[in-house]
Amino acid sequence: MSFSHKLLTGLVTAGLVLGSSLIALPSWAADKVTLRMSCPCTETDLRSQGLQNVFAAKVSSFADYQPHYNATLFKQGTELTAIARGNLEMSITSAQELAKLIPDWSVFTAGYLLRDADHQRKVFTSDIGKEFFQMAEDKLGVKLLGVMYFGKRHLNLRTDKKVMTPDDMAGVKLRMPGTDAWQFLGKALGANPTPMAFTEVYTGLQTGAIDGQDNPLPTDKDKKFYEVTKQIILTGHLADMNFLALSKKTWDGMTTAQQDQLQKAANDAMMVISINVESQEALLEDFFRNEGLQVYTPNVDAFRKRAQEMYLASDFSKEWPKGVVERVNAIR
Repeated sequence: MSFSHKLLTGLVTAGLVLGSSLIALPSWAADKVTLRMSCPCTETDLRSQGLQNVFAAKVSSFADYQPHYNATLFKQGTELTAIARGNLEMSITSAQELAKLIPDWSVFTAGYLLRDADHQRKVFTSDIGKEFFQMAEDKLGVKLLGVMYFGKRHLNLRTDKKVMTPDDMAGVKLRMPGTDAWQFLGKALGANPTPMAFTEVYTGLQTGAIDGQDNPLPTDKDKKFYEVTKQIILTGHLADMNFLALSKKTWDGMTTAQQDQLQKAANDAMMVISINVESQEALLEDFFRNEGLQVYTPNVDAFRKRAQEMYLASDFSKEWPKGVVERVNAIR
């Protein structure tokens, strides 16, 4: 509950108890910009914590940040549409969700395209990033405030069969989100991709409805997937990223000073989130080993070769802007 909501509740209670007229709220409370954030993250997720502790604090003078976790406000994958329709102000989105609405974005769903966090940052602060961000504004009415590193995605299985190449993933029911881009990535890894909501993954692993899932190591820890799995295969198939998405209508309704302050707050929060994710990645391999999981590196070249060949031969690549892969690869 935000401060202004607590204040309102307190005033209402005081009015009822004392039997007096309610005190009018100060004008700053009524004039604040409402920023409802919907995401499937938990409250303890590094992204949630970064936005609450950094972003919310730095915009509190003019905005009321209202986070809704665990996909309780909007179902995962529907947030961008909600923003486009004017039903939501903010979300944490992905290239996969953007690709569902803007096919050009599918280039950033391809396995092994972005090399690491540094490469990712450089790409999205370059002219390439500006072009793709403008697409989201023009076609969806969504302003992308920037990119945050979410960690390299690895395979996490409840089975104990050693996996060294994509052939070893044959028949493995690998949970992937339901979009075409995510499902294709699962196939590119050699698995049998199975759509499942993020909030259902722990139970799915526990019951055997799925054999595994892929996520960055900090997410595996936060969601306690290590409790119901036996191994983590360090494929690093995606230098995963999220984008902080804001309604362009909400943005346009703010003053220039508010826009500048909000953008700086977003930049600071995304930097903190990215640094925290990178820091955790460096420590978590040992954490999972201590929890009894096998953690090892497979033949990454074999996974990369299969993924790249499948993407270049797919319908996805036909949607990619001409020359964009070469431009991304050229950034060092």
